Amino acid sequence: MKVAGKYPATFFHMKKLREFSRRVFGKGYSKWIFLLPSLILLAFFALPLIALIYRSIAPDFFANALSKQAFQALKLSLVTSSITTLVAVILGTPLAYLLARWKFRFKTLLELILDLPIVLPPSVAGLALLIAFGRRGLFGSFLNDIGISIPFTTIAVIMAQLFVAGPLFVRSARIGFAHVDKQLEESAYVEGANQWQLFYEVMIPIAIRALASGAILTWTRALGEFGATILFAGNLEGVTQTMPIAIYIGFERNLGVAMALSVVLILVSVILLMITKQLDKEEE
Repeated sequence: MKVAGKYPATFFHMKKLREFSRRVFGKGYSKWIFLLPSLILLAFFALPLIALIYRSIAPDFFANALSKQAFQALKLSLVTSSITTLVAVILGTPLAYLLARWKFRFKTLLELILDLPIVLPPSVAGLALLIAFGRRGLFGSFLNDIGISIPFTTIAVIMAQLFVAGPLFVRSARIGFAHVDKQLEESAYVEGANQWQLFYEVMIPIAIRALASGAILTWTRALGEFGATILFAGNLEGVTQTMPIAIYIGFERNLGVAMALSVVLILVSVILLMITKQLDKEEE
């Protein structure tokens, strides 16, 4: 429908809406178009965390946070996530370099396989690990025959964490290596550097911030892993009961312990995110 043969009717409707907005919000009404949805979403993210921290503040907070169950879960989580991160760095750095700097067949397929655990539900990851390495699994049955049992052990916790968190390091490291100027690579070869010298003396120092950021993200994700761990490793206090599992169990048995552990995880995550943000700023 045309009005005055020139403008559609919706044009005048929008004009009236803008005039109404100016009367209600004043001259800066256009800012509210961005502020209102932003504030709503920010409140949605912040309010549950504020409520959790507020409700956890109680006289027995430190007693719950330092209880035997909480201490064992915290210790196990810190140890396993640290080992997971170390393994991811040792094995993932060469792989990330290969994906970033080399060209070969099936490279896209390999990248897909590496990125898949990032988007898979953790329960699917845990079931896949159990089917593969369980006592009657595809590979686990052979290991069981020679006396090696992985499920429901601390090793299973590390494997579950590595499966879901390791790809985060590989992705971050791959991006870091890919951003290195190819002219530096060519100059290193001209100076007589071999492949190992190029990797260790040129690539690593330049991409170190991306590697550090990926390691922090991996450690944080491993620390918070729940779904794959409880399916593949179970819930054995002091053996496989990490902090997220202790929080889940504490929700039914001791809510104070669950809330205290949740606050500890929030504080650790905030600190690590601040470090990651600082590394990103320095890289810029």
